[in-house]
Amino acid sequence: MTKYRTHKCNQLRIADVDKEVLLSGWINKKRDHGNLLFVDLRDNYGITQCIIDKDNQFFSDLEKIQLETVIKIEGKVVNRSNETINKEIETGEIEVAIKKYEILGTCKELPMPVFSDQEYSEEIRLKYRFLDLRRKKIHENIILRSKVISHIRSEMTKLGFLEFQTPILTSSSPEGARDFLVPSRLNPGKFYALPQAPQQFKQLIMVSGFDKYFQIAPCFRDEDARADRSPGEFYQLDLEMSFVEQQDIFDVVETLLVNTFKKFSMKKLMFDKFPKISYKEAMLKYGSDKPDLRNPLIINDITDIFIREDVSFEIFKKLVKSGSNVRCIVTKNTKDKPRSFFDNIDKWAKGEGASGLAYFTLEKDKEISAKGPIGKFFSNDALAEIMKKTNCEVGDSIFMACGKQNELEKITALARDKIAKDLELIDPNVFAFCWVVDYPMFERDEVTNDIKFSHNPFSMPQGDLTEENFKNPLDILAYQYDIVCNGIELSSGAIRNHKPELMYKLFSIAGYDKKQVDEDFSGMINALSYGAPPHGGIAPGIDRIVMLLANEKNIREVTMFPMNQNAQDLMMNAPSEVNPNQLKELNISIKNKN
Repeated sequence: MTKYRTHKCNQLRIADVDKEVLLSGWINKKRDHGNLLFVDLRDNYGITQCIIDKDNQFFSDLEKIQLETVIKIEGKVVNRSNETINKEIETGEIEVAIKKYEILGTCKELPMPVFSDQEYSEEIRLKYRFLDLRRKKIHENIILRSKVISHIRSEMTKLGFLEFQTPILTSSSPEGARDFLVPSRLNPGKFYALPQAPQQFKQLIMVSGFDKYFQIAPCFRDEDARADRSPGEFYQLDLEMSFVEQQDIFDVVETLLVNTFKKFSMKKLMFDKFPKISYKEAMLKYGSDKPDLRNPLIINDITDIFIREDVSFEIFKKLVKSGSNVRCIVTKNTKDKPRSFFDNIDKWAKGEGASGLAYFTLEKDKEISAKGPIGKFFSNDALAEIMKKTNCEVGDSIFMACGKQNELEKITALARDKIAKDLELIDPNVFAFCWVVDYPMFERDEVTNDIKFSHNPFSMPQGDLTEENFKNPLDILAYQYDIVCNGIELSSGAIRNHKPELMYKLFSIAGYDKKQVDEDFSGMINALSYGAPPHGGIAPGIDRIVMLLANEKNIREVTMFPMNQNAQDLMMNAPSEVNPNQLKELNISIKNKN
């Protein structure tokens, strides 16, 4: 008990009837019935209905008081009548008869209501985020976030991990997204960088002889916002382990995520042991390395069908001869769908920048045939071959796209999602995790045609790497992996390259000479030269985990004080101009854009 309250606003029950109590909180809602005023009092924990009749000297004052005013109420707990019991709140069987009240914090006219979850513009919500956070749904999301982080910390400790904090002011890295730079007053003309991730530091922790490390790490990247990515900063569960192989990392992460998602959600897990899908297979079957496995639709390659003489669909045949591929999506038992369903998918694909999606439906009278705009171009034997390749049956439909590989992967991935949503094939009450593994170590830059790292330059390549292997660097696979849930990438990770000479070799393939590596990664390369253990790790995004558990589509809904799409904090007016004296102290001058 304090001078402000004997109970929280979720605590009073039938057993408390006739008690004299003190409650403090915000006026959530008022209902004036003429002779009786109902006041819903809200605090962090819940709501208690309070009542005052017109004979009370405070009645007229409470009638006029602004919603969201903070008050202290002194009163007596009474029963509610049976017909007024509210089963939706914990205190729904009682109410508090107000004897007197005191204003603890006044409130101006509200720019947005707090008692409803009505949608408001991003600008209003972020400018008045302290009010937005009082609203029930988002308030509960932030509490969920706190509980999830506490649970993760507890689970990681049980798994034998030690929590360490790595530096926030560090050096800039040439890899990854843009850095946020911080000028140094004591070292004029030089800058720190905020860490995009504790990547190098966590590897140095392993080199330092610690066996299992984790932290809930803040990360800073100057990149554009998306629904599943905050601009500026985010948090991740950063972990690293020594003397491990890839499967050891998987075992830890699967245990943690299964326990966390079962504890904080009523949704089912499609897999307790997460399937492993190679990057190559993911791009073929799903068109993406972030597959949503709740979606049963599979993409198949049927390019060789269009080499056959008994296929006369000339548009695709000519494209295939010039180097394009054909991929298709089978929809089961869609023979009774109206023509408009198929035409709408084709029209949608054109709206996405593709040339459309060709389609037909398989039928059988005496022989297999295809109904649809392009069905006549396929012989019975060709249709039979397609059925064999795609495991489709009579009554199924086939959507086809033709193009270069990158374009084809993009449109078929989008089409797979679009068709599944239109057919309502995705179960919203399921979490489907998977690992995407065996990423290529290198890729070719589409603009410069140079070879560059495809994922993480510090990863351990797979296989017995003799000089012969290095002649075909695009064939080298890495011990790199992503954890994906419902089409959302939660994290990337890798077994690290702990061998300096091998690291020099791999960087040379990507165009770095030894001097560059020594300069850009001096701390890392030096440490690895003094006895480094095999090690690996991963860093699942906290924000994305909570977003999934809260069933939200935008990461803003689970972030306490997010920025807007332009990386601006509208509430605190950041970024902002600074005092010229501060710039002078830092030896910085601002150039006029004009």
